[in-house]
This record gives sequence, structure tokens and C-alpha cells, in this order.
Amino acid sequence: MQQVTWYNIEQNSDEWFQLRLGKYTASNFGKICANMGKAFGSPAVKYARKKALEQVTQELDETDNFTNAYMQRGHELEPIAIELYELQTFNEVTNGGFYCNDIYGDSPDGLVGSDGCIEVKSVIPFTHWERIEKGGIDTAYKWQIQGHLLLSGRFWCDFISYCPEFKPKPLYICRVERDEKMLKQLSERLDEFHELVLKKRKLIE
Repeated sequence: MQQVTWYNIEQNSDEWFQLRLGKYTASNFGKICANMGKAFGSPAVKYARKKALEQVTQELDETDNFTNAYMQRGHELEPIAIELYELQTFNEVTNGGFYCNDIYGDSPDGLVGSDGCIEVKSVIPFTHWERIEKGGIDTAYKWQIQGHLLLSGRFWCDFISYCPEFKPKPLYICRVERDEKMLKQLSERLDEFHELVLKKRKLIE
């Protein structure tokens, strides 16, 4: 993988959106890695078309600016979740910024020291309780989290589930370590996806 550069910028800023232009970002690694070892599914193919179009037109896809009430709630609660995480773990969280090269990009929700990062999910009570009961992390985010570690070069990511309405335990934390086997699979799958995007580009260039 090409060398990655870290930019100390805020998520959802104009500069952040511009840096994401045409890049495959970790929040979408789950759809890219679905059906691992098999053909890409329709969500990955649709994402490939979107990124191919961005790369050719140099215009952001309008859905990048899409937000709904649930996403807005997450944005509003994230700083509170991070503050509680700092109080509970005695870790200091700094800006996650944006890691990227010419092809890939990633925005951790925060950085911890020189080795760690965090991924925050603000969820409804039932989802939060289900995660506490099952333990571990929501597997829907496993490739995103390993993507944080792949692009940042860090060694662990604390998955944080936060629900202020869940009074017994509003904060749940699970540490995820680098998994070299998963990182190898992820790197190979991303290379395959890049080839798919290049094929899509040829159709419109």
C-alpha cells in the first residue's frame, strides 16, 4: 500500500470532504469485504460506480452530504461519549483527523496516544443492551475497525457503544487489536476493488 499521510482536520469540514473525493474510505470497507473470496455484491458494485464517477468528474457524490435524524443524533452525542470514555479509561483522546493516500482514506473518531484509536457508535437502548449482553463488537464494523488500524498503522482500536438512555451502563467499551490475518485479507480485497473501479472508469472516460 502507498504511504499514508495524516491530516489534522475536523470531520465533516470542507477540507475533509475534499480529501475524501474519489477515495475508498474505511466506513465502506464492510461492503467491500462482504462475500470475502467471492464476487462483489451489489452494494460494493454501486460504491465502485460512485467512486469511479467521482474520480473522473472530480465532483463529490451528493450522498456524501446526506444526513438524517439518527446520524445527527450520533454527531451530537459523540463528544459526550468521548468525554465519558476519557473519564472511565484515563485516556486522552485527540483529533482523529484523516489518514489517506491517493486511493484510500480513513477518519478514526479519535486517537489515543501513539498506539490507539477509537470508533464511537451512539445507539438506541435495545442495540446497546444487545451489545453488552453479547460482548465483543458489532461484526458490521469489524472491517472498518481493522481499516483504522491498517491506514493509521496503530495497534488497537477501542470500540465504544454509547446510549445515554440506558441508565444501568450508558458506555460500553471493547478493545480490538490488530489482526494481521484480517489485514492481509483486507489489503488483498481492496486491491481487487480498486481494479473494479478502474474497469468502471473505462466505461465513462
